[in-house]
Amino acid sequence: MKALKTFKTLKPEQLSNLLVLFATGLFFWTSITTLLPTLPAYVEDLGGTPQQVGIVMGCFAIGLLLSRTWLGQLADQKSRKIVVLIGTVVGGIAPLGYLFVQSIYPLMAIRAFHGISIAAFTTGYSALVVDISPVKQRGELIGYMSLAVPIGMAIGPALGGYLQASVGYTPLFWVSASLGFLGFVLASRITQDSRQTISSQQLEDEVTLFQSRKFWEIFIAPSFLVLTLIMLLVGLLFGTLASFLPLFIREIDLDLNAGLFYTAAAIASFSVRIFVGRASDRYGRGLFITASLTCYSLSMLLLSSATTPSLFILAAILEGAGGGVLIPMTIALLSDRSYDGERGKVYAVCIGGFDVGIALAGPILGSLTAIIGYRGLFSVGISLASISLALFITLCNKNLSDSLRFAFGKGKDLYALD
Repeated sequence: MKALKTFKTLKPEQLSNLLVLFATGLFFWTSITTLLPTLPAYVEDLGGTPQQVGIVMGCFAIGLLLSRTWLGQLADQKSRKIVVLIGTVVGGIAPLGYLFVQSIYPLMAIRAFHGISIAAFTTGYSALVVDISPVKQRGELIGYMSLAVPIGMAIGPALGGYLQASVGYTPLFWVSASLGFLGFVLASRITQDSRQTISSQQLEDEVTLFQSRKFWEIFIAPSFLVLTLIMLLVGLLFGTLASFLPLFIREIDLDLNAGLFYTAAAIASFSVRIFVGRASDRYGRGLFITASLTCYSLSMLLLSSATTPSLFILAAILEGAGGGVLIPMTIALLSDRSYDGERGKVYAVCIGGFDVGIALAGPILGSLTAIIGYRGLFSVGISLASISLALFITLCNKNLSDSLRFAFGKGKDLYALD
């Protein structure tokens, strides 16, 4: 198997750290996603309106937004490992907070605190994987290491739905917290931290780069701006799915455990990630990002009209395939276009677009449910996915012709630094 051959080429320390990091990611994402199909129902059962459900779920992204910038700087200047540890410990503490609140406003505060976990973990995890991976195998190893996300998402929602239905919310929150703390224990065993292994000359170069390239400069750079906008639109889609899909299924009285939707999406995500990372090193990132945004468009089209469990599962498969390609390919593309010393900031800015989308999806789209209903939200999602696809095809490179060639795998990324 190609994956085994690739991992055998790594040095023992590299292999050990990647395996520990992967296990950490598995526990972390399982912890986070146990609440994906259950927390909206919990808020509704406490008496929350659809808009309040959206606001509570959206507060998750407020914590993301407020913490990403300084966490990105911490990862670049001090330690990737510390940022991963912050993510896992917050992931363990936050679910316990849900146990002690019975009203909307405290839930909003706890949900915002919980958002710090994603900001920290995704920034530190991605940067560590890139630091450890040899450049020629970067896309392939990012693809393999990102499998922790769909595996965790395959286990978490199904586990969360089962615990909610069989034993209630209190054991659910305890299990979610325990998984987060297990991730913290594993993360503490990571021994390689890129901030400790780079040379003094590299450190000097990175300090100069850090001083000359600010967050706002990264944001407006053409190599990053379009990717940030695309992540914003996809974040709106994900926020809609996370906040309102379980309530949509409940409203139409469909015989489908909402957790199974996320599990099907995770399995699809897992399946495509096995092959995409390695293929992108050979054929370029653009072709696969184009395919992923097409999958998102088709998924939203299905959800806007689906009435049977089979159609919902098919939509989940398409959505999972889209996310399974888009996130690791975007991280790989950002890595290609950035220097080692600014990668934490680049991730914080560009993936921060995803956070903004999630934050806006709940309150803005939630307020539209009274007018267009839950099904109408997914019709809006078709437009969001289509705009994302159009932006990438036409603006992903230095001009229109180069963008078209890169987006369809016929040309190189002219923004790449390597």
